[in-house]
Amino acid sequence: MTGVTYDGGYADHMIATTEALARIPQELSAVEAAPLMCAGVTTFNALRHSGVRPGEVAAVLGLGGLGHLGVQFAAELGFNTVAIARGADKEPLARQLGARHYVDNAAEDPVAALQKLGGAKVILATVTSAEAMNSVQEGLATNGTLMVIEVTGPIEVSPVVLIRRRRSVKGWYSGTSIDSHDALAFAAASGVRSMNEVFPLERAADAYQHMESGRARFRVVLTTGN
Repeated sequence: MTGVTYDGGYADHMIATTEALARIPQELSAVEAAPLMCAGVTTFNALRHSGVRPGEVAAVLGLGGLGHLGVQFAAELGFNTVAIARGADKEPLARQLGARHYVDNAAEDPVAALQKLGGAKVILATVTSAEAMNSVQEGLATNGTLMVIEVTGPIEVSPVVLIRRRRSVKGWYSGTSIDSHDALAFAAASGVRSMNEVFPLERAADAYQHMESGRARFRVVLTTGN
């Protein structure tokens, strides 16, 4: 991880071990590929290992930097995709990204909405709100999984909710270089793309502040002059 376990954060060149690399398809620009190496591989990998089959209900909780990619991947993987977010104003975007259904959890009960569809085989939790994760658990179908990919505070899980329909809660991290390769290749072939705000490398501090302030809607990408 550059800037953490290896030198190279905020640089235009770096040295990396070959096993850490993934080939970028020609169809993707550097700006398009960059977010897919973190947010993209995380959402793609979690969904493809979730056990959901084409046609089954996959819900994505949150429509931000991770969620807008999760909705696209879920739709392109052939799942009956449900986007859950706050506010009716997000519905056009959710449907544009491929969601068949939209649930405004500020105006309706997401559990009731999911159970009306037969329950979700997976709920991909891309939000940082433990409360939001707690509120959707009973929307899972029998053998359904709440897949947690975002860091948050403690999640409350009722044993009754888990036992009654053999539900589970599972965490997922991003993946290996091979997983990144697969995510990039799938995105290139299917048209999945990140929605980015681009800053030059010289403005890295501004970009980071923009992200930390919460004003960044989706992903922030730094570019170099190369």
